[in-house]
Amino acid sequence: MAQHDPASLGVLGHQALRRPLTPPERRLADALEAIFARGLHEFTQVAAELQRQNIARPSGAVGPWTIQTLEYELKRINDSLDRAYLQHDGYAQEP
Repeated sequence: MAQHDPASLGVLGHQALRRPLTPPERRLADALEAIFARGLHEFTQVAAELQRQNIARPSGAVGPWTIQTLEYELKRINDSLDRAYLQHDGYAQEP
C-alpha cells in the first residue's frame, strides 16, 4: 500500500477540520470504517450493511439504504464540508 504525504493533499487533507461532524454523520463515518475494514467495498454491499445495522441517514430522511441514498448522503455531507471550508478559508472549489 502506497504511503501518501499529507502535504500532498493540500487543503483537502484538512477539509473536515472546518466543522465537526454531526453525531449522525459521525455514526455513519464509524459504520463505514467498520464496514470497509471487513472488506466490503461495493456500494451495494455497503448500503445493505448500513440497512442491516439500522444506521440512521444523517440527513434525517427515512427509508432504506440503497446505492442512491448512500451516494446522496455522502454528497450532501461533502458539500456541507466544502461550504464550511469556503466560509472559513476560501480554499475549497465552488461546486
